[in-house]
Amino acid sequence: MSEGPWPASAGNSAPLASAAEAPAPPAEALADAPAADVQPVDAPPQWTAPGAFAGLGYPADDPADFDYSLAGGPRRRGGLRHGGLPHGGLPHLVLDRRRRLAFAGLAIAVVSALLGGLLGGYIATRSEGSGIAPGYALGKLPRATSRRPATSLAGIAARVLPSVVMIRVNGADGTGSGFVLPGGYIVTDNHVVTLDGNSSSASLQVIFQSGLTVSARLVGRDTYSDIAVIKPIGAHVRDLRPLPLGNSAGVAVGDPVIAFGAPLGLAGTVTSGIVSALNRPVQPGAGNGPAAPQVFLEAIQTDAPINPGNSGGPLVNSLGQVIGVNAAFDTLGGSMITGQGGNIGLGFAIPINQVRRVAVQLIRSGHATHSVIGALLNTKYSGTGAQIAVSTKAAPSVTPGGPAALAGLRPGDVIISFAGQPIPNEQTLLDAIRAHAPGDDVRLDYLAHGKTYAATLRLGSARS
Repeated sequence: MSEGPWPASAGNSAPLASAAEAPAPPAEALADAPAADVQPVDAPPQWTAPGAFAGLGYPADDPADFDYSLAGGPRRRGGLRHGGLPHGGLPHLVLDRRRRLAFAGLAIAVVSALLGGLLGGYIATRSEGSGIAPGYALGKLPRATSRRPATSLAGIAARVLPSVVMIRVNGADGTGSGFVLPGGYIVTDNHVVTLDGNSSSASLQVIFQSGLTVSARLVGRDTYSDIAVIKPIGAHVRDLRPLPLGNSAGVAVGDPVIAFGAPLGLAGTVTSGIVSALNRPVQPGAGNGPAAPQVFLEAIQTDAPINPGNSGGPLVNSLGQVIGVNAAFDTLGGSMITGQGGNIGLGFAIPINQVRRVAVQLIRSGHATHSVIGALLNTKYSGTGAQIAVSTKAAPSVTPGGPAALAGLRPGDVIISFAGQPIPNEQTLLDAIRAHAPGDDVRLDYLAHGKTYAATLRLGSARS
């Protein structure tokens, strides 16, 4: 291969001439040089002045970037020869590659941004639509509270519930409630142990809060007060804890109360409310059998929920004392004792003072007594008050020597007040009479021949 003022081809080695020995070709020589489409492999490349490729779309080179001190023509500072061109036309490849890389990077960035936006929007949309929040938390669980004030509802319930029982009658025929009295006795309602008057000798079982189930026997019952007393069979009943009894005479409207029982067989149920009214005349008779209750009550009215199965359970005050026995609830239809419409905030309890008296009589003798005035009432009277019926030959309306006769009452007189309570009709008078104990002295007002009179009457006694 011939030598000249240019470097040898790759793989060959040749000394470079000095700058004096290889001057730059004159301009005339460049102008007269013949054009050639293809250069020989060993021929020196065409010399190209700096900036010659500007017309081809490449940036013009700055003359300061070239070094003319070496043989072979101008040399780019940094190692490129022949006016900054690598041998074989590599500037095209280098620049194209850089442009392709720049374009690819830009394309990747745009596509990534689009995909990221679409993916983020999709996740956000799915999260908002489903309500899912992967990082959601409610914080640390607080320490459980196990202690309650003794006067709180929970504190009262904890003391009362162990003395409340569920009563099962004739197996699965019926259920009711009851609570423990001193001596291991259990008080409940007469309509509970008689299946609403349909049975006079039903089998009885008592279920305690612990789940223990034992048989029980009937001690006595009273159809007029709707009270019954039973006793569990077994020596373990000596450990039963009786509930303290309060004084229903001190109950006031608005007092907080708690009702206990087994509504619909749900043992250990506790509900609360207030005393809504007092001395509410209630006659919740139910059933047509020989044991059907003939109930006459001046009840404590409460809005504490009372439902079927609550009957016989205790109604207690804020001290945990029993002030009444759950007996009935009013519904929008049906019986006040067995109505299946459920509680509507009208519950009724037998005052504990009446329950105490009847329960003692039943435990002592198996029977109870109730108060009477010794007079028959006119059930067809439509005026205000309770009218004493007109006597007939078959039976006198006023018993000779009885309480009414001794107080000066006569057939046709109308009683309008009894023990300070207004009497609108004969049912209210019967409720008021049965709410008092035999032997009580009560004041009454009555109308006779258009005039008002007052009298004091001592109540008589009759066996239930």
